Amino acid sequence: MKKVAFIFPGQGSQSVGMGKDFFENSDIAKEMISEASKRLNINFEKLLFEENDNLGKTEFTQPAILLVSSIAHAIFKNKCDIKPEFVLGHSLGEFSALVAAGGLNYLDAVELVNKRGQFMNEACAGGGAGMMALVGMDDETVEKICVEQRELGKKVWPANYNMDGQLVLAGIKADLESLVDTFKEAGAKRAIVLDMSVASHCELLTSAVENLKPYLEEYLNDEFSTIISNVTAQAYSTKDEAIELLSSQLTSPVKYKQSVAANADKIDMFIEFGNGIVLKGLNRKICKDIPTVNVSDMASLEKVLEELN
Repeated sequence: MKKVAFIFPGQGSQSVGMGKDFFENSDIAKEMISEASKRLNINFEKLLFEENDNLGKTEFTQPAILLVSSIAHAIFKNKCDIKPEFVLGHSLGEFSALVAAGGLNYLDAVELVNKRGQFMNEACAGGGAGMMALVGMDDETVEKICVEQRELGKKVWPANYNMDGQLVLAGIKADLESLVDTFKEAGAKRAIVLDMSVASHCELLTSAVENLKPYLEEYLNDEFSTIISNVTAQAYSTKDEAIELLSSQLTSPVKYKQSVAANADKIDMFIEFGNGIVLKGLNRKICKDIPTVNVSDMASLEKVLEELN
């Protein structure tokens, strides 16, 4: 039997129609969407399957992505009992990973990340927060520039280490915009300020940390199978560790490429659960020798099941 890791995408992987094939072909998906709708008083059928403005708002985006990832995993689990060596998520995806690992009930998780999105919005409200994608620069140069600019009073931090040559920054949007030329002069092929009003994984979210902790205390199970932390790129499996690491995750950069690189030698295959193939694309650049397959609809599920047999 192959050794596998389960991985889960984060914000930015959403699109209208995600999960619809599961919904139309699986009673598990129908039930999970119905129960989530009741729990949050959100019509997830409309949110997921119809054109709307809410899917791009973080307090709706987060539960929508988590729900679709959890549905993909639940349907897979119903057909295959393979146990992963570890689970890993990108940012929000760490909460989906906790569901898969037995650390959270999916309904508790849907509510938890809805609250997380609200707290992130509140922390950034009126502050002009934003994010920037950088392509073509090494981490050390970016980090050095960020430190220098913070010493000059600008609020900019590395937020997502996605792969070599691709790093996302967070901070005050005006500060990020003012540094586009600075990064390009330092070697960036592209420096793109993103259309976002929340600055994830930086000190601007400090106020969200204490707001989130009581919900982590309430909903997390005491023990669960091995998860790789975004904050440390190391394994954890207890409630106390999860509370500390998931709280820190709000204000610490996501070490996705480090997490994959540090743990890829333990497995033969990554399986990505949820909409799209964002992590599959990153993994191709991080660890070319370990394949990543995805479960995003019933057809891709069948392909993965065939590869595992």
